[in-house]
Amino acid sequence: MDFDVIVVGAGPSGLMLGCELALAGARTRIVERRTEPQADSRALTLHPRSLELMDQRGLASRFLERGRPLPGWHFASLDTELDFSALDSRHGYTLFLAQARTEELLERRAHELGVHISRGHEVVGLSQDADAVQLRVRGPGDAVETVRARYAVGCDGGRSVVRQAAGIDFPGTDETLTGVLGDFAVVDREAAAGARDRGLLVVPLDRGLTRLVFTDPERMRVPSAEPVTLEEFRTSLARVFGSDCGIAEPRWLSRFGNATRLAASYRSGRLFLAGDAAHIHFPMAGQGLNTGLQDAMNLGWKLAAQVNGSAPPGLLDTYDAERRPVGRAVTENTEIQTLLLELTLVPQYQRPAAALRGLLDELLGMEQVNRRLAEMVSALGTVYPPASADADPLVGRRMPDIALTAADSQATRVYDLFHDARFVLLDLAGNPDTRETVHSGWGTRVTAVTVTDHDKRPDLDGVTEILVRPDGHIAWAARTTDPDARHAALHAWAGTGR
Repeated sequence: MDFDVIVVGAGPSGLMLGCELALAGARTRIVERRTEPQADSRALTLHPRSLELMDQRGLASRFLERGRPLPGWHFASLDTELDFSALDSRHGYTLFLAQARTEELLERRAHELGVHISRGHEVVGLSQDADAVQLRVRGPGDAVETVRARYAVGCDGGRSVVRQAAGIDFPGTDETLTGVLGDFAVVDREAAAGARDRGLLVVPLDRGLTRLVFTDPERMRVPSAEPVTLEEFRTSLARVFGSDCGIAEPRWLSRFGNATRLAASYRSGRLFLAGDAAHIHFPMAGQGLNTGLQDAMNLGWKLAAQVNGSAPPGLLDTYDAERRPVGRAVTENTEIQTLLLELTLVPQYQRPAAALRGLLDELLGMEQVNRRLAEMVSALGTVYPPASADADPLVGRRMPDIALTAADSQATRVYDLFHDARFVLLDLAGNPDTRETVHSGWGTRVTAVTVTDHDKRPDLDGVTEILVRPDGHIAWAARTTDPDARHAALHAWAGTGR
C-alpha cells in the first residue's frame, strides 16, 4: 500500500486533516491540482472553536501572532453584534486572519509532521474495493500515476471529484442571489466609511489592501460564473452607495452565490468528505472554513485509529453521525441570514424587512438570545449525540479548558494535555485504580492524569472521572467510582485494551 490515507485538496480542511492524520502516525499524502498556494483569501476569520482546536494542538500562538482579535461578530449583518467575549472560552473572539495565512501556517505544520504534499497533481480517476482505494493522479507533464491507499478523503471543494466518484448525492438549492467582492490597493477610506452604515462591508487586509463586499440589487441575479469587471464594480458602488469610493488598482475581483447544498452522506465505503466537498452555502458569518476545520478534527483521529488497528467497531460511522447534523445546521442558519439580506434588496419587501431586522436587533440585545446565536456561529455550542440515553449530561460536549494542577504532569490547563492527539482520562477523585487501569490496558492511546486541584465549575460538581476524546469532546463522565463503567468506556472509544 502506497499510503494509509490520500487527502484530495490542500485547502484549510485538507491541510488540517493531513496534520491530524500524521500526528497520529498515519502515512498521509495530500494531492492538490494547484501548483502554488492560493494567494487570494475568500475567508478571513477563525472562530472561537477553531482557535480552541489549534490550542489543543499547541498551535494557537502561531495564529494569534498573525491575526487580529475581534470580540464581537455578526449575525445577518444586524447592527447588534454577537458577543463572543461573553462565551465560555479562553478564545472568546473571532481572529481576523486571511485564509491564505491560515493555509500557510497549516502547510508549515504539515511539513513538520512529514505529510507529503503534491502540488500540480490532479485526481482524474478513482475507484475502491474491499481493501483499498485506487487513484489515478495526473502530475506535471501530464504523467499519470496510480496510487493506492487504504482510505481517501475529498477536501476538494464544492465540485468535489471524490464526491462524484463516490456517487454521493449533493442535494440542495441552486444559486438565486450573488454578491461581489474586490480587493483594492487604492480606496477612498472616508467615502467607504460613509457607505459602511448603508451595507458596504469594508475590511482592511494585508499589504495595504482593502476589501469591499456588497450586493447590488440590480445585479444580484447575475450568475457567479460571470467575471466581475472593475467598471461594473465602480458602477454598482456608485448606484448603491452614491460613490465609487475611489477604487483603483484591483488585486482580486470575484462574484459569489448562495447555492446551498449538503452531501447526502459524508462517507461511502473507504471514501470520506470534509469541508466544502460536504457542504456549501452563502458566506454569512464566516462559518464555512471553520466548519471544514472542525470536520477535519473530528475525522482525523478516527481515521488514524482505524489505520492503526485500535478503532472500536463503528467508530468511523460516527463521523457522518456527528458532523452531518452540524453541516445541516450551518446551511440552515446561513440560508436564514441570506434571506434577511435578500429581503432588504427587493423593493416591495424593504419596509417589512427593515421592521424585521429592527425586531431581531432588539432580541439580540437580550443576553440569552445573543448567547444562543453566538454559541451557534462560534461552534462552541456544538454537542455530539451520546451513545445512550442514560449518559452523563457532559457527554458529547466540548471539554472546557479549565486550569488544573496535575500530580503527574506539568500541564497547567486541560488543553495542554492534547498536543499529541491522544485520549485523556481526567481522574478528579484521586483514585489510584484509574491510572493503573489505563496504563495496563490503553497506555499507548490514553493519557491518564490525576488532578489534585482545578477550576470549580457547577457543571463539574460531583464528577469523579472524565474521558475526553482527541478532538476535545467528552466521551464519558462518571460521578461515582465504577471500574466496570470506566473499562467499558475505554473499550467503546479507545478500542480493546492489552
